[in-house]
Amino acid sequence: MLYRKLGKTNLEVSVLGLGCSGLGGVFGDIEVNDAVRTLRCALDEGINYLDTAPFYGETLSETNVGIGLQGVGREKYVISSKVGRYGMTDHDFTYARVKEGLEASLRRLGCGYLDLAILHDVEFVPLEQVIGEGLRALHDARAEGKVRYIGASGLPLKIYPALLSVAELDAVISYANYTLQNTMLEGVLPLLEAYRLGVINASPLALGLLTPQGPRDWHLGSEEMKVKCREAAEWCNRHGVDIAELGMQFALANTRIHTTLSGALSVDEVRKNVACVGKAPNPQLVEAVRHILTPVYGQAWPAGRAEYN
Repeated sequence: MLYRKLGKTNLEVSVLGLGCSGLGGVFGDIEVNDAVRTLRCALDEGINYLDTAPFYGETLSETNVGIGLQGVGREKYVISSKVGRYGMTDHDFTYARVKEGLEASLRRLGCGYLDLAILHDVEFVPLEQVIGEGLRALHDARAEGKVRYIGASGLPLKIYPALLSVAELDAVISYANYTLQNTMLEGVLPLLEAYRLGVINASPLALGLLTPQGPRDWHLGSEEMKVKCREAAEWCNRHGVDIAELGMQFALANTRIHTTLSGALSVDEVRKNVACVGKAPNPQLVEAVRHILTPVYGQAWPAGRAEYN
C-alpha cells in the first residue's frame, strides 16, 4: 500500500480508502458478518482510511463499521463521517442537528473522535446555514476533542469556490468527478492546492456506471450516460478487460489526489481494488474507452440548488 499526507493535516492516509456506503446496504443487502469481514480485510491489506456517514443505509453503515472496529486499536485507522445530510430530502445543517448527529455517529462508531468530520453535500442548503451553524458546530466539537479536522463534500464543483471564499477547511470529498467518464475535478485542483486542502476522490467508478454490472436503479445519471457507459463496459468485456479494474487504475494514478475512496462488498472486492494500487492503466485502453464515452464525457447530474449546477 502507498500512503500520502492529506493536505495540510498531519494525517497519513492510504491512497486507496474504503468507502463504507456499501457496508450499509446502499448497493444491495449485506449481512453484518460480511460487512465486518470486508472491513477487517481492508485494514489487513493496508487500507487505513475509512469513510462513512449516517445517510448511508439510514445509519446502518456507521453501525456495521462500529462493529467491525471493535477491538481494533485507534491508531490503526483514520476515519471520517459526515453531518448535515440524513436522508434523500433531509438536509439540516443547523447547529443543534449537527451537534446531535455527530454525537450519534460517535456512539455508533465507538471510535472516540473523528479524524475528519465532513459537511455532507452542502449544495442542498444556503451556505449561510452551512457556515453560520454547521461549521460553527464542528468548530465547537473540535474544541471538545471530538473532531480533529473539518471538510466538506458535494457533487457540483461550483460549490468549492463559493465555500472556500467564506470557510476555512482542511479537506474536501468530491465524488464521481475524477473517473474515466468525467475528469472535471482537475479544473478545481489548483484552487484546492492553493488552500493546501486534502483532496479526496470518491466514487471512481461513478456510483456503478463504470462496472460490468452497471448502476443501481436509483442512479441519477442521464439515460444517455448509462447507455454509453454500458457500451464501454461491453467493449471492455469483449476485449478481455474489466472496466472497473481499468477505472480504478486510472483514478489511483493521479498523484495530485491524496486518496481515492472506493467501496467493496466482499473480501474479494477489497483485494481486487488493492491490486490496482501502483499499477498504471494501459493508455491505449483508456483512450479507447474514453472515445466511446465522448458524447457524455465531463457530464455529471444535477444536485442541490440551481446556482451550483
